[in-house]
Amino acid sequence: MTHYDVFNGDADGLCALQQYRLAHPGHTELVTGVKRDIALLTRTPAQAGDRILALDISVAPNRAALDGLLERGVKVEWFDHHLPGPLPQHPYFTAHIDTAANVCTSLLMNRHLHGAHAEWAVVAAFGDNLTASARQLAEQLELPADRLAALQALGECLNYNAYGETVADLWFHPADLFNRLHPYSRPLDFIYTDNAFTTLQEGFENDLAKAKALPPLEENPHAAVWLLPDSAWSRRVSGVFGNELANRFPNRAHAVLTPNPRGSLTVSVRAPLNKPTGAGQLCAQFAGGGREGAAGINNLPISDTELFIRSFTAAW
Repeated sequence: MTHYDVFNGDADGLCALQQYRLAHPGHTELVTGVKRDIALLTRTPAQAGDRILALDISVAPNRAALDGLLERGVKVEWFDHHLPGPLPQHPYFTAHIDTAANVCTSLLMNRHLHGAHAEWAVVAAFGDNLTASARQLAEQLELPADRLAALQALGECLNYNAYGETVADLWFHPADLFNRLHPYSRPLDFIYTDNAFTTLQEGFENDLAKAKALPPLEENPHAAVWLLPDSAWSRRVSGVFGNELANRFPNRAHAVLTPNPRGSLTVSVRAPLNKPTGAGQLCAQFAGGGREGAAGINNLPISDTELFIRSFTAAW
């Protein structure tokens, strides 16, 4: 029997898996990729008797592959906070799904594990820009301010590493990054011991400074759109730049558009922090998806740019 850990390569997916495997050690096969590589079950070669742990990816784009795996006799346990679509009713399928705007997969995992490795859930919540949820959990843990700041920096850096068109855009392959995280039960030990954190922090700060120097493509009191240049740094920073804008202007929605090698645009959308609804539904209109507060589009045709901007600015 083979165990497969299938997880989103961002902070939430990494930290959810970190919590689970600290609580349940064992050899597993890792299946992951860049943040937008979410149809991961299509390349999971599980067979009858195998087990899959799926983390921080929506059921919807994986449904056909999931049905096939279940029918082959593969047991699947799923933790996620994205809009799932209809769920299979099958004895081999177990779901822990909550699409509330103030939760992420790592917070669901923390709930499931009864707080066994809660600091990693704080890291993930910061990475997913769920600052209020991160601070609420940190208060329960009575974390001092300096440790909380370090956990926030780690969450932002882990999330930043996942954005890219391919793993070649990233500083670390998410599977390699997980293997570097896994020996550390405490996030601070990773920060102070592994130089991967320094690499990510320096890259994060440099890329974000470039993005912040650019003017918006369109801007009004309720919504703003940025178009980044066609470069690896743009693809890396698109998500965290969206988070930066959302935090700076919490009453405004934001969209960050980035050219990709397919001749289309990759889009990151952030609903207003003070009204975190509608992002997933908007992106679904353009063959994208996500959750209420944050969502994205992998392939927006350039010819649809104006239509998207009109729809985006009208949504809020």
